[in-house]
Amino acid sequence: MAKRDYYEILGIDKNASASEIKKAYRKMAIKFHPDKNPDDKDAEAKFKEAAEAYEILSNADKKARYDQFGHQAFDGAGGFGGGGMNMDDIFSQFGDIFGGAFGGGGGFSGFGGGFGGGQRRVKGSNLRIRVSLSLDEIANGVEKKIKVKRKVQAPGTTYKTCSTCNGAGQVTRVTNTILGRMQTASACPTCGGAGQSIDKKPSDADAQGLKVQEETVSVKIPAGVVDGMQLKVTGKGNDAPGNGVSGDLLVVVEEKEHDTLQREGDNLHYDLYISLPDAVLGTSKEIDTVTGKVRIKVEAGVQSGKILRLRGKGIPSINGYGTGDLLVHVNVWTPKTLSKQQKEFFESMKNDEHFNPKPESSDKSFFEKVKDMFS
Repeated sequence: MAKRDYYEILGIDKNASASEIKKAYRKMAIKFHPDKNPDDKDAEAKFKEAAEAYEILSNADKKARYDQFGHQAFDGAGGFGGGGMNMDDIFSQFGDIFGGAFGGGGGFSGFGGGFGGGQRRVKGSNLRIRVSLSLDEIANGVEKKIKVKRKVQAPGTTYKTCSTCNGAGQVTRVTNTILGRMQTASACPTCGGAGQSIDKKPSDADAQGLKVQEETVSVKIPAGVVDGMQLKVTGKGNDAPGNGVSGDLLVVVEEKEHDTLQREGDNLHYDLYISLPDAVLGTSKEIDTVTGKVRIKVEAGVQSGKILRLRGKGIPSINGYGTGDLLVHVNVWTPKTLSKQQKEFFESMKNDEHFNPKPESSDKSFFEKVKDMFS
């Protein structure tokens, strides 16, 4: 089933400000919150859908990539929309948005067993890694096996309820001000918001009961990604202590330069150099494409600067809008050194009518060709 547009989900347009996006999400989340709609699967789905939309649109970088590439900018490597986040994840990341609307003091009562009385779940830190892709891999999509060093909970580590916050993960402070008594809540300084502290841990674990472990992660990269695009693999970042949520692995795409092909959006460009005799008599040449080599025919009398368009031989659109083209630029190579006999031949042809330039209406100027390329 196709995903709905994120702006449609929140009922806003693309020009909405950050505060408008936040306000729209809060309205939707309160409307479909599980405490307000117990045992309502449809409301739960809408609650998750709204959180997914807000997770993307509230981040300037993710919003820009969504505006440009749509859902596929995040779906390729098991992003938020792939079902990787549950209710606890949503509350952990966006719970502060609800204020005191549920559970008193910003907590969430009675859902999932993890947030009664305002308990928070700490999320582990994200990891970022760059992956270099050839143009062939970008054109066809690829699955990469990546070795990642991430922090995981050390075997044998046990936790106990934090004595400072009694497992709530946060502490409340009351301050006397000129406006009266003000109550504020913040993450527990002892457990860092986890609600638990170390009971026992092996000697090779750090102070949080974690240890570094190398793991091979499989990342499915969709066809059509661009240099600098960031894909997310949910839950493959660093673990969090106790009952926390694992961070994410952020995979940044790096496009390697191709020997003969130049990329421009979804189109590819190839410079084909031919000799003067080949231009006069016609020829066939073998050229590179992202799906292998192909042979093309060059008509007799071809002009230097001619552009041959091979439709569908470019890069697939990451939005699913078809495939770009391969534009072959014909360049007639003029010899710089000639034999005496060759010079005599061309000297004799200087005034020959067949060698005088006679551009036809079909022989477009350089600027006309550039205009056609971008139209």
